[in-house]
Amino acid sequence: MSRAGCIMVQGTMSGAGKSLLCAALCRIFAQDGYKTAPFKSQNMALNSFVTRDGLEMGRAQVVQAQAAGVEPDVRMNPILLKPSSDVGSQVIVNGEVRGDMPAKEYFRRKKSLIPDILRAYDSLADEFDIIVIEGAGSPAEINLKADDIVNMGLAKLVDAPVLLAGDIDRGGVFAQLYGTVALLEPDERARICGLIINKFRGDVEILRPGLAMLEEKTQLPVLGVVPYLRVDIEDEDSLAPRLQSKSAVKPLDAAVLRLPHISNFTDFMLLEQHPLLGVRYVQSVRELGAPDLVILPGTKNTVNDLLWLRQSGLEAAVLKLAAGGTPVLGVCGGYQLLGETLDDSQGTESGHPQTLRGLGLLPTRTVFTAEKRRAQVTATAAAPFAGAALTGYEIHTGRTAVNGAPFCRYADGTPEGCVQNAVFGTYLHGLFDSGELTEQLAAYLCRRKGIAPETAAGFASLFFVGITVGRALCGFLTLKFDDTQMVRMGQVLMACAYVGSSLMPPLFGVIANHTTISIFPYYLLVILILSMVLIVRGCKSRSAQQEQSGETADAQ
Repeated sequence: MSRAGCIMVQGTMSGAGKSLLCAALCRIFAQDGYKTAPFKSQNMALNSFVTRDGLEMGRAQVVQAQAAGVEPDVRMNPILLKPSSDVGSQVIVNGEVRGDMPAKEYFRRKKSLIPDILRAYDSLADEFDIIVIEGAGSPAEINLKADDIVNMGLAKLVDAPVLLAGDIDRGGVFAQLYGTVALLEPDERARICGLIINKFRGDVEILRPGLAMLEEKTQLPVLGVVPYLRVDIEDEDSLAPRLQSKSAVKPLDAAVLRLPHISNFTDFMLLEQHPLLGVRYVQSVRELGAPDLVILPGTKNTVNDLLWLRQSGLEAAVLKLAAGGTPVLGVCGGYQLLGETLDDSQGTESGHPQTLRGLGLLPTRTVFTAEKRRAQVTATAAAPFAGAALTGYEIHTGRTAVNGAPFCRYADGTPEGCVQNAVFGTYLHGLFDSGELTEQLAAYLCRRKGIAPETAAGFASLFFVGITVGRALCGFLTLKFDDTQMVRMGQVLMACAYVGSSLMPPLFGVIANHTTISIFPYYLLVILILSMVLIVRGCKSRSAQQEQSGETADAQ
């Protein structure tokens, strides 16, 4: 009999916030002195992690393990599905590739994986005090319930009480929760010990009448209303809001190609947090524009994504930018795409034998095989980022022959990756996690753009302070005067603020090279004075119009 207690968080849909709630519970229990482990029997995600012993698991449980203060362990996610097409996935069991399967075949076999799930769970339960279990999608997927091994099916197997979370930010949370409960069997409803309203913004008092009605209709208590939290932790899959970012207003513009089978885009979270680097995800030539850096991320299907790049016109656009000197970085599958050829003569990558021409930006040739390399590594970057310490992991199929300078060297001196001119390629996921490469990359891009790195961040910070103050002032004035003229004036000023936030970053380099940061607040002061002059003139114009209207009325 397992000694660990457990609690399970299920949701009304994908993206309801289960992963974050589980991470929060892991941290709370750990802070209360309990040895806590996360668990998710089956995870479908292209963002994966390699454990210290070289096994593969989903990143959501890695984050939860970190929240609990324990080492990520593949037992926390015994089954990982990595979609390779719209109808099939690579199936990974206990960190090892079991094979590629169409959806129908996997559904036919998945009950046979229950012993693997229970062995992993029972092993954790023998070592930990509490296990926090995460469900997947919704427990009310009535077409999938018969063979469920991740929601109520798992709850029954391990006798777990369930918290059901709904996402109010998307709207319809009462229908979500009531409908989910109504579609469950009586024994499944009996497992739910309470409901959670997640991602709430506003005054909770306004919500209370609805909560009371929900409790009456479901006969279940609402245990909590969790506020909408802006936390920058790793996202699990393509539902991530960060992938919707089409613009990033910072001095440096990095465009990540959002490949159809994009994977491990969490590699770029540290770039997004840098004060100088704006990171956006693009899917078309129009969205790509003229960035300071182009990034080709990892992909679960390198060959098909190469064909997509050609069909979308992005390949030609990237080649044109690279020919003009724009730096290009490829990570894992993106690194393979940058090479001269991709040899899939065994059909292990794309499903049928073929050899394709790559983008030809690096002197490399990749041959795909069924073998997958998984390893945690440390390395030191080579020029132009010489000396930057790197920590991360490799997780890829295919072997790449390099006829050029390396991107970095592993601790044992083995060269890895390739550099040619301003094009860089590496298999190393997590390359920005140490922070050293991030700083060197930002400085490298600043120098290429003519921006002084040591002052650019300060200019950026002060500018955004000015923008924020300007927006607040506009809002105050429009409320204070409460008339059409002032509202119109406020709208004009707000529009100027947004336009300025797009146009100012390219000017940072010019300003930084011709003045000091101590003078920059005076630029903001001048803008503020000009704004006030416009407002005063608008007020006087309005007064004159009112007086003229009054005189006309008196004359009549």
